[in-house]
Amino acid sequence: MPETLIRNAQTILTMDDDGRELEGTDILLRDGVIAAIGRGLRTGGEVVEASRCVVTPGLVNTHHHLYQTLTRAVPGGQDALLFGWLKTLYPIWARFGPEEIRISALTGLAELALSGCTLTSDHLYLYPNGARLDDTIDAAQEIGLRFHATRGAMSIGESDGGLPPDSLVEREEAILEDCIRVVDAFHDPREGAMVRIGVAPCSPFSVTRELMRDTALLARDKGVMMHTHLAENDEDIAYSLATFGCRPGQYAEELGWTGPDVWHAHCVKLDGAEIDLFADTRTGVAHCPCSNCRLGSGIAPVRAMVDAGVPVGLGVDGSASNDGSNLVAEARQAMLLQRVTRGADAMSAREALRLATRGGAEVLGRYDCGQVTVGKRADLALWDVSGIDSAGSWDRAALLLAGPQRVRHLFVEGRQVVRDGLLATIDLDATISRQNTLALQLSQ
Repeated sequence: MPETLIRNAQTILTMDDDGRELEGTDILLRDGVIAAIGRGLRTGGEVVEASRCVVTPGLVNTHHHLYQTLTRAVPGGQDALLFGWLKTLYPIWARFGPEEIRISALTGLAELALSGCTLTSDHLYLYPNGARLDDTIDAAQEIGLRFHATRGAMSIGESDGGLPPDSLVEREEAILEDCIRVVDAFHDPREGAMVRIGVAPCSPFSVTRELMRDTALLARDKGVMMHTHLAENDEDIAYSLATFGCRPGQYAEELGWTGPDVWHAHCVKLDGAEIDLFADTRTGVAHCPCSNCRLGSGIAPVRAMVDAGVPVGLGVDGSASNDGSNLVAEARQAMLLQRVTRGADAMSAREALRLATRGGAEVLGRYDCGQVTVGKRADLALWDVSGIDSAGSWDRAALLLAGPQRVRHLFVEGRQVVRDGLLATIDLDATISRQNTLALQLSQ
């Protein structure tokens, strides 16, 4: 792989153990890793001038439902709470097929890339009309993002007292068989992996206790991570108490769903005991502030989680409950919401950005990513701070206070995915056109 030299960066936010910030410094990328950091570096490869740029590690998205980019701003779900929102959208999603899954994934991944994201997870828990997890993996490989795909599932349909229509649920035996298939086919445990697989029953209210337990056993046998939704809103807590006789954190612990190989989405309603449990077991949390606001779920106690030692990353969540996949905007929202609840000094711009980079990488078990440090993967975002977004800023590195929301250049494994603010790997206009055609067809 040819070298690339990022020359004379205005500021590098390393996110290393010492929180170093480097001025006027070069970064040499070679063979997918950061080979050198310093001044006056030389290369025989491409040179990218960065004198007007703040360089950060690539942002990391720890929770998404990429298929939902085809159902943004659906009128019947615009003002609904979680359960009502799901009831509105399930019948639409039941009409999807492989093309809808793949095109929606391409669109969401492109939007993530343009917002500085280099590594994203995805939680795909429905497989209508022949759709497979393979469809999203194919899209991620085409875009060029590092991808942690999770094989989600729903097994309790309406006829058994569940929320989803029966057409969207699967037999639990078939779910487990396909989990094994996709792990064996795609999971790469090596450092620098571009694709990893996790197992991810949708939520405690859409699968049985037995499937939760069985997927945990399968995941640990295969050495892959586990993901689900947990404690998202008051309805979620009430369901857990009524159905399981305990709070969500206790339910998760009883079924083996705590530990450093587990991360839960949302966790808006965790209480103090659950926060301590997650901290003690190093169970991760994907904080999705924009979606939590959009659905009226509440404000997650992120400050308390971080202070207790819970691993926390950020997630944009599905585009039908966020209506966008802008990860730098998500980081700003996370910062602002903690300030609303705990005061202006509750979370700094740099700390929120750390959650969006190194924090997310560690939640996903990717200790090879998330830092601008020699030997880490060459996943970098370059933010041009010479434009109107930063005009007048006294601290150009405080990106979440005054800075661009679209990346200038993006490197994944040393390869340039965004160049001069434009996606370099796919025909974005053609993707958007096909996305809009499919969305129109679904709306009729």
